[in-house]
Amino acid sequence: MGKNNIQTLDLFGKAINTDQNLLPYDGTVNYFGKLFSQQEADYYFDVLMNTIEWKNDEAFIMGKHIITKRKVAWYGDEAYSYTYSNKSKLALPWTKELLELKKISEAQTGVTYNSCLLNLYHNGDEGMAYHSDDEKALAKDSAIASLSFGAERRFLFKHKQSKETITLFLEHGSLLVMKDETQTNWLHRLPPTKKVNQPRVNLTFRTMVV
Repeated sequence: MGKNNIQTLDLFGKAINTDQNLLPYDGTVNYFGKLFSQQEADYYFDVLMNTIEWKNDEAFIMGKHIITKRKVAWYGDEAYSYTYSNKSKLALPWTKELLELKKISEAQTGVTYNSCLLNLYHNGDEGMAYHSDDEKALAKDSAIASLSFGAERRFLFKHKQSKETITLFLEHGSLLVMKDETQTNWLHRLPPTKKVNQPRVNLTFRTMVV
């Protein structure tokens, strides 16, 4: 699974320009399209659904302890501590398939990652509010490689000052990369939708400051 002779195509089978910046200014986002065949993407989706140690996400917001329907998992080279929404997680050791996907993402982006945060959205009712991945534990302006498996979902960026928004759709088996000043200047979100009733697994490979 996961060949090196990867073609990046859009929904109509046309080649994608992976160097194209989808943001108009103040950051860089590249969409690589589908990196896998349908069979390969289905394989990784099934493996991730069944082998990852999924847990409901927790957050402390306005003094309230909130448990989400969305599930998460945190893996890395070491037992890195990652804190967001006032809740800390310790990274688990890599699985065989996560290492395969890390290697593929590194080959495509030319960046080495040491950790991965996974999110499981059971259906379109589950999403993510606008936020930036700018925690101090992450290397500043470092690349974040986002792999998607399962249901295709709409993904939004919003500039923090101008409020300009950019919309794209993340396909089954696709790769998106956010880098440079993107997290400093832009927010991103996965909006809920009633049009999707299938699960989606998202992997964001990151670089923790060691």
